[in-house]
Amino acid sequence: MLSWEYPPLLVGGLGRHVHALATTLAAAGHDVTVVTRQAPGALREEYAEGVRILRAPDDPARFEVHDGDMLAWAMAFNHTLTRTALRAARTGDYDVIHAHDWLVAHAAVTVRDHLDVPLVATIHATESGRHQGWLPHPHNRSIDDIERWLAAEASRTIVCSDYMSDEVQRLFDVPAAGIDVVPNGVDALVWSPRPRAVAAARRRYAEADGPLVSFAGRLVYEKGVQHLLTAVPALRERHPGLRVVVAGDGPYRKDLESLATEGVTFAGFLTGHHLTALMGASDCYVVPSIYEPFGMVALEAAAAGTPVAVADTGGLAEIVEDGVTGVKFPPGDPSALAEAVGSVLADREHARRVARRARRRVHDDFAWPGIAAATVATYDRARADDARRVTREAESVLATTSGRAWSAPGGCP
Repeated sequence: MLSWEYPPLLVGGLGRHVHALATTLAAAGHDVTVVTRQAPGALREEYAEGVRILRAPDDPARFEVHDGDMLAWAMAFNHTLTRTALRAARTGDYDVIHAHDWLVAHAAVTVRDHLDVPLVATIHATESGRHQGWLPHPHNRSIDDIERWLAAEASRTIVCSDYMSDEVQRLFDVPAAGIDVVPNGVDALVWSPRPRAVAAARRRYAEADGPLVSFAGRLVYEKGVQHLLTAVPALRERHPGLRVVVAGDGPYRKDLESLATEGVTFAGFLTGHHLTALMGASDCYVVPSIYEPFGMVALEAAAAGTPVAVADTGGLAEIVEDGVTGVKFPPGDPSALAEAVGSVLADREHARRVARRARRRVHDDFAWPGIAAATVATYDRARADDARRVTREAESVLATTSGRAWSAPGGCP
C-alpha cells in the first residue's frame, strides 16, 4: 500500500483508514507492506501490528506549499516514495499495488510497472468535488488530471460510496464495471469512550447545565463549519448555556475563528482518547459538510454513543437514516442545521434511541473485518482482470505474427 499519511503522521481520515485496513488485512493472514511518509521520530522501517512499514524521508530540497498548491511538494515526495517502495520490492513478493489518492499516483504507477502486478486505486475524494466542480487554479486542474490518470491506470478503482462511484464515472469516464464500492470501516471498540475521560471532557468544554455540541475534522471550506458557526446564536437562544467545540486544524481556521461568537471553543487537533472523549461527552455531534464522499467521522461519533446531525449530501446521505440513526439537514443551510440539532437536544430520550440504533449499525455494517474482506475481493478481481488482459495481448500478438507469416511472398509461411 502507498499512502501519504500513516500513524503516527496523521493529517485527516485517510491515514486512519489505511492503518485500520492494513492491520485488519495483516490480522487475517495477509502480508502487508505500507510505504508512506517519514514522521519525525518514527523509525524508517519497522513491523508494527503485523504490518511492515517503510517510511520515506524528505529529500534535502524543500518545497513549500503556498495557497494550497501542493504539486511541487507532491512530485518531490513521489520521488522519495518510489525509491523506498522499490527497496521494499527487492525483499518481497507482491501480488498487488494499492494506491490511496492522487498524492501517490506517480510512485504507484512506477512500482506497478517495475513489479508487473495489477494496480488498485482508492479514490477517497476528488479535486472537483472538494471545490464544488470549480477548478480555479492551474494546480487544481493538474490534480484533477492526475486523479483521472490514476483511475485510468488502475486495474480496478475502489470508492467508499455510491455517490463517489457516480462521481468517478462522470468525471473520469471510468466504467461502472471497473469500480468497487467498499465503505470505510470503524472499530467500534476503539471509539468507545472511557467514562472518566468523558467526564473530564464534559468539565472542560461544557457549562454546568448547558448542552455540548461538537465537530471534528480538517478545517477547510468544504467541511461546512462556517454554517455550524452561523447557527450558534440561534441554538444558544433556544438552549441556554449551549457550547460548541470545534476540534481540528487547517487552512480555514483563521476565517472560522473570525466567524465564531460566544460559546464557541476551538480545541485544536485532537487524537485518540481525547477525541473519543469529546464525542462521548457531546449531546450532539454535527457533520455540516458541503462535500463529503463518505463521512466516516459520523460513524465514529455514533460508535462513541453520540447522536449525530449530518448534512444530507454525498456519502452521509447513504449512511445516516433520518430519524432512525441520526438527523439530516440540507447542506449549506444554517437555519435547518439549527432546527436539526435543536430537535436532538429537545428530546433526549429519542436522541438516546437514535444513538443506540446508530451504534448497532456501525457494529453490524461497518466493522473492519468485513471491509477488509471486500477489499481482498477487489484485489482478486484486479488479478483476474490483469490475467485476462495478458492473455488477450498474447493472443493478439500471436494472431498478428501468424497473419504476417501466411502473407509472405509466394504464399509460403
